[in-house]
Amino acid sequence: MPVPADSAVSENRSARARSAQDQGRERKTFAGRPPVVLTIAGSDPSGGAGIQADLKTFSALGAYGTAVITALTAQSTQGVTGVHTVPPEFVRAQLDTLVADVNVDAIKIGMLANAPTVRAVADFLRGFTPDHQPVVVLDPVMVSTSGSRLLADDAVVAMRELLPLAHVITPNLPEAAVLLDQRQATDLAQMRDQGRNLLRLGARRVLLKGGHLTGKDATDLWLDAAGEQLFSEPRVATVNTHGTGCSLSSAMAALAVRSPSWTWTVSQAKRWLTGALKAADSLEIGHGPGPVHHFYEFWSAPILGPTVQAARGEISLSGSAQSSSLHPR
Repeated sequence: MPVPADSAVSENRSARARSAQDQGRERKTFAGRPPVVLTIAGSDPSGGAGIQADLKTFSALGAYGTAVITALTAQSTQGVTGVHTVPPEFVRAQLDTLVADVNVDAIKIGMLANAPTVRAVADFLRGFTPDHQPVVVLDPVMVSTSGSRLLADDAVVAMRELLPLAHVITPNLPEAAVLLDQRQATDLAQMRDQGRNLLRLGARRVLLKGGHLTGKDATDLWLDAAGEQLFSEPRVATVNTHGTGCSLSSAMAALAVRSPSWTWTVSQAKRWLTGALKAADSLEIGHGPGPVHHFYEFWSAPILGPTVQAARGEISLSGSAQSSSLHPR
């Protein structure tokens, strides 16, 4: 397993204890290639969520993205109008064909749509040998940002059986409530109870996302066998939050394979996502909740390559300054 057990600590553990747990851990190195991360998820034509968001996240964080599609959606920023699921046998065929050729270092699992697909993915994960077990981040997608249902009711039981096969799960509060068949948590104390219940249900590690709570900070709760830790970032004032869950879990998968600890992985993923949310309004995509800006750290003139700058009219291909107007077609 590329990432060792986490050093996240409970409130009664000292910072020194956490530091001791992290000592001696080495980041996985990749000679001559980037880490390869696989997303198993549905497609979002608007580009803000699903495999599109996952692949953008991988690229933004320096990982090579691969994808297996579980469902096609008719979707925009305003909602989902239809879902066409891929037969589970073909989902498995995509997976087997890919890993027979490509060495996958981490896997992010998103929309699985129905129970047969959940079981197909679970069987696939059981096939990895101990000497090559990718990091698995499970985002139990059930409802889109716009409120559209993305997981069949009969798939919840199968999803619970998938929990122990992931190294970490990243449910939001509504998803945790469905997995546990409980009411949605409304405060941190209830989040703690539900996080512990998810561990009892078989999850190895839980990042319970608290974005549905109110307050000036967006606080997520990490729980594992060692204890708990809170991760907070200032809440960003924007309606453009389409794909935040997909993007956070994908960021964790991309970062985990090179990370010294899960603590580092989560804190860096949240820092990156906060920046993507802050820049989201600049994209002006769609008429509903728009996407986050996955490439906010790159889409600026000093960083963009000359071909992109030329396309934007900022320079000519010879490097001389040009007007900012786009070329007519």
